[in-house]
Amino acid sequence: VQLQASGGGLVQAGGSLRLSCIASGRAFSSYDTGWFRQAPGKEREFVAAINWSGGSTVYAEVVKGRFTISRDNAKKTVHLQMNSLKPEDTAVYYCAGGRNIMSNSAWNIRREYDYWGQGTQVTVSS
Repeated sequence: VQLQASGGGLVQAGGSLRLSCIASGRAFSSYDTGWFRQAPGKEREFVAAINWSGGSTVYAEVVKGRFTISRDNAKKTVHLQMNSLKPEDTAVYYCAGGRNIMSNSAWNIRREYDYWGQGTQVTVSS
């Protein structure tokens, strides 16, 4: 499975962006998928995750209520809708995929993910 993240850009505080993670490979629909982000000088941190069917989602507290993760297995795509963006959301955003992430409650553990996209830059100006 190969993942490609896109949709980043520059937006003013309070604005919205929609990130996409497009996968290649037939096994994508069996993979749980997560979004992480990394700001300059900081550790890569968990943002949101969704299970293989789309029936279960989880969010970091700092984005809960503002971000929504969804997936379309027919299009092999996972989206991250980001609303009410804040300057502190500025980071490179990465999508990642792995098996049994949600069932093992491992959504925020980077090493549990087998595949990573290349990242897309999100910059929120104040």
